[in-house]
Amino acid sequence: MIIIPARVGSSRFPNKVLADIGGLPMVIRTAKAVRSIDRVAIATDSIEVINIAKKYNIEAVLTSIEHKSGTDRIYEASTKLNLDDNEIIINVQGDEPFIEKEVVQAVFDLTKSNSSNSKILMNSCYKYINNPEADDPNIVKVVTDNSDIALYFSRAKTPYPRDHHFEHYKGHIGIYGFTKKSLETFCKLPISPLEDIEKLEQLRALYYGYEVAMVEVETKSFGIDTPEDLERALEFYRL
Repeated sequence: MIIIPARVGSSRFPNKVLADIGGLPMVIRTAKAVRSIDRVAIATDSIEVINIAKKYNIEAVLTSIEHKSGTDRIYEASTKLNLDDNEIIINVQGDEPFIEKEVVQAVFDLTKSNSSNSKILMNSCYKYINNPEADDPNIVKVVTDNSDIALYFSRAKTPYPRDHHFEHYKGHIGIYGFTKKSLETFCKLPISPLEDIEKLEQLRALYYGYEVAMVEVETKSFGIDTPEDLERALEFYRL
């Protein structure tokens, strides 16, 4: 099951999930990009989004306006959809209209392969980025061990290249894979101090001693966080 959280009240860019991308609302274009992989539903706090999803024959679930994260929102949706504890649930952000299905499939496959490992609470992915890209705090960096298990995520440039130039940073892509059971475990954990400082919810898993498994992917997609990103997206769409 692929669940796309779509909150209309984004503090940085309100209503961005409804921004027009080539004639389709952003969240609808995202849903259409991944629906060949598995069943897709949008989890939203907006009746407007529910109605728009119906117009395009996309399943949608109305969720609370109180959620502080997209993960909490998709958990509520998963309970309303009566998903089994072993169901694979992929969280694809509603601001990824250009996400390639191969990227989501890679996270789906990784999640499935780790589904019986109780130490791994989340599964996700990264792409390699260069030194200037790593300076951008909106691009989250991840450091992994030799098995591609995450050691840390940060908005800061990490690892810091003290003695030489470095061009192999790992840029985290905000797609998350859970089982329904691991999703419930994650959402019942208290918000962690590291998560609150960096505003990165995946740090909650690491703080409480769980693992986040990663897989390398190749992608040209990017999240749309600001009006400037939207302009970039419109240029990307016209290419």
